[in-house]
Amino acid sequence: MRPDLAIVGGGLLGRCLAWRASKAGARVVLYDAAGSRGEGSAAWAAAGMIAPTSEAIDAAPQIESMGRRSLSLWPQWLSELPVPVFYRGDGTLLLWHREDAGQAVRVQRALASRNAQGHLKHVAGPELGELEPALGTRFPRALYIAGEAQVDNRALLQAVAIALSQSKVECHWETFVPDGELPNAGIVVDCRGMGAKRNWPQLRGVRGEIVRLHAPEIELHCTLRLLHPRYPVYIIPRAEGRLVVGATSIESDDHSTVSVRGALELLTSAYSVLPALAEARILEFNTQVRPALPDNAPAIHFDRQRNVLHINGLYRHGFLLTPAITEEVLAILSLRDKSSEVVFAAVQDDLHPCL
Repeated sequence: MRPDLAIVGGGLLGRCLAWRASKAGARVVLYDAAGSRGEGSAAWAAAGMIAPTSEAIDAAPQIESMGRRSLSLWPQWLSELPVPVFYRGDGTLLLWHREDAGQAVRVQRALASRNAQGHLKHVAGPELGELEPALGTRFPRALYIAGEAQVDNRALLQAVAIALSQSKVECHWETFVPDGELPNAGIVVDCRGMGAKRNWPQLRGVRGEIVRLHAPEIELHCTLRLLHPRYPVYIIPRAEGRLVVGATSIESDDHSTVSVRGALELLTSAYSVLPALAEARILEFNTQVRPALPDNAPAIHFDRQRNVLHINGLYRHGFLLTPAITEEVLAILSLRDKSSEVVFAAVQDDLHPCL
């Protein structure tokens, strides 16, 4: 029987869309060139941050609004997965060294211009120490954004793969689908990211480098972000004493291993925030190439001739935007149960911005 939906690309967005469409009653088939663990996707090397206000500092205002919707959806989604996934919503601390105090002023002005400054709280002294004791007295003040969250990216990818299996979604892992051999389905959704560059001439790669550490002696609660004009860095706590430190941002589609410069930038900046990291153990260096469009915002394009819906350009906002984009796609497809059949409405616009 021909499926209602064939999704090509089983990274974060593709597998989440397959999962949610299946829950809505669609007959779904998923194809991915890599395995079910998600190791071939940009999300495998990501930090899993869900931080709409932090991203609003430099991103378009619509990114923040979509991110807030995703932030509200993630706890619900995680509660519906068959296995637990590490998630923490203790907020973000924005930090700066004394010589970079101008960066804090810039951040406040940027958020004020977008009516997002209300999400910031100035913390100092004992209050800052209570929020994040591991910082000691190194930073006299900071900006706190309550409620921002992060999720274990790899555990999430694997949990969604288990959910797909339990839902009897037909998954073709380690199956490369060429452009000219798209599967037969009611609608084909192309979520291949950089793999779909032929269909998106303006798509470019943005390389990110990231390091994972084991530092059981350092107990963090919040996500830490260093405000710096050249070397911004974030430090994210994970379960079992692990930390994720990232990420460089280089205009390149180079998939090679982490450069010496990237490693030095990440580790030096992180050490300047937490000197105790000197005794941490390096578990892994990794890289990712994130698909970005000229405005660094996602978009949807419908190819009427081939009946293919293309989604791309999530840039560095995969975890921030995936639930909101998934909702948008299901709404575009008008996925609904009617006489035990799933009906897909015609997509009205050839080019549909997600924002």
